[in-house]
Amino acid sequence: MAPAEFDPRVAELLRAQSDVIARRQLRELGVAEHVMQRWLRRGRLVTAVRGVYVAHTGPLTAMQRAWTAVLAAWPAALGGPTALQVALGREPHGVVEIAIGHGRTLTHHRGMRIVRRARLESEVAWNRSPPRVRVEHAAIDVASSLGESYAAVETLAEVCRERVTTPDRLLAALAGRPWVRHRDFLRAVLRDIRDGATSVLERGYLHLERVHGLPRATRQRRERLGGATVARDVDYEAFGLIVELDGEEFHQGRRHQDDLARDVRAVLDRRVTIRLGWHQVFDSGCATAAQIGLLLAAGGWTGRPRPCSPSCTVHAAA
Repeated sequence: MAPAEFDPRVAELLRAQSDVIARRQLRELGVAEHVMQRWLRRGRLVTAVRGVYVAHTGPLTAMQRAWTAVLAAWPAALGGPTALQVALGREPHGVVEIAIGHGRTLTHHRGMRIVRRARLESEVAWNRSPPRVRVEHAAIDVASSLGESYAAVETLAEVCRERVTTPDRLLAALAGRPWVRHRDFLRAVLRDIRDGATSVLERGYLHLERVHGLPRATRQRRERLGGATVARDVDYEAFGLIVELDGEEFHQGRRHQDDLARDVRAVLDRRVTIRLGWHQVFDSGCATAAQIGLLLAAGGWTGRPRPCSPSCTVHAAA
């Protein structure tokens, strides 16, 4: 791009829009038709799709594809998984989902999926770059499309874990959308996340704790360790037991060292730390609950885990 050839206002808008600009925007800035045609002839602008130009001759970047889709469908915003990827600070990938107003007709372009929204104006953050459906609605859209699955849970947990929104904001958005699919399931998941279950594995353990009548633990309890703040996944503080939930089978590098440091600290504080993974929580949860009950009893718990079903192996440990 040759900056001197563009009006300063055009150059500023190109910078703001990842070097993508719409013909209508150029006209609104007062660029004459013959000037636009000269820029096109000289390759200063290249047609991306009809009515939208990019200020270079190479392939489009992911963000340029997103901007091209928004400007081609204007007034429009990124929606669904595309909006969620951008909200999480990631390069959008795959088909670009675009949200437009209900009742509009629009020509689809290659690599673009169009979704119509009845409440487009109120559900879009128009001041974002590019405009996108607010993260709460985008997350609900994606999670509801995944059904009652681990992937749906992780979608909601991730946006809270990454602190781009909160469970309360998501619950408020869900309350205003009574026709969302799997609404009761999503509400239950969000309530669990609000209670501290910030991943699929943590929610699985919370369910295990509830159905087997284990005492309620403190979740994501923060403490200082070596000048840093760490969070304990599940802390039965009154009974000297910490449960850490590892979603990855193996840890390497700094994260593994941090885990070891936390375990050492727990021993020094006369607390027991155990680590559970997917197998212990989802494949052998009843046996795990029985073992947790024994560890809690060793720490002074006077209760007993209860069976969750007639076939529950807690029977054998009772």
